[in-house]
Amino acid sequence: MLTTRFVNGAPNWIDVGTPDIDGATSFYGALFGWRFRSAGPDAGGYGFFQLDGRTVAGGMQTTPAQGPPSWTVYFRTQDAQATAKAAEQTHGRVLLAPMDVMGQGTMAVLADQAGVPFGLWQPGHTKGVDVAGEPGSLCWVELYTPDIAAAAAFYHATLGLETSAVPFPGGTYTCVNPAGAGEDAMFGGIVPLADDPVEAESGAYWLPYVEVADVDTVVARSQELGGSVRMPATDVEGVGRVARLADPYGTRFAVIKSLPQEM
Repeated sequence: MLTTRFVNGAPNWIDVGTPDIDGATSFYGALFGWRFRSAGPDAGGYGFFQLDGRTVAGGMQTTPAQGPPSWTVYFRTQDAQATAKAAEQTHGRVLLAPMDVMGQGTMAVLADQAGVPFGLWQPGHTKGVDVAGEPGSLCWVELYTPDIAAAAAFYHATLGLETSAVPFPGGTYTCVNPAGAGEDAMFGGIVPLADDPVEAESGAYWLPYVEVADVDTVVARSQELGGSVRMPATDVEGVGRVARLADPYGTRFAVIKSLPQEM
């Protein structure tokens, strides 16, 4: 699972692009207890979702020309320029070239070989989110893609990520960890689109998971707030209870109540 002991290649930030930042603030505030704080007049409307004063995500209002409502997962890099170049050399694209963010760090937005957007964050004063792996915060990410082998090769060449096959009910699950960090540092997985008709219809994307205390309560509350259920609350052997949801604007995310880790 994720922690804030960030290493190169690991997710260190997420943010949401939404057509209604006030509505999104209301939704995620009621669902997770997040509060939205503006990053200031020079930030173009960007701000931070915080839980008990600690930043868990970013967000801003976007237009249809900037793409559909979505969460973007950012990965830590020590050199955003070099990582962007590596992505281009591995059949990816640079959607937003590396740029300084008010001295806080350097960001970029890329697309992988299947066209899936993801972000880079090269830390400056801001290392990443303040909390991860705790209730109300990011704890896992999952890539839905048409070709697991091609995706694994791309992210290995671009971010140095390593994959491993983990036994799973009905087959195997492809887990991802930073280079040289071993399976104890696994932070996500890669899932074939063809295995899930709902996801296949929507196309390839990165899905962030938020840890919660009670999945069923969150699912019910999400529906009350105008969200939708993409996969109902389900127990996954050896993992925990999970559900896939979308906010009122169609932005996809997942929630999980993880099983306690064996020591």
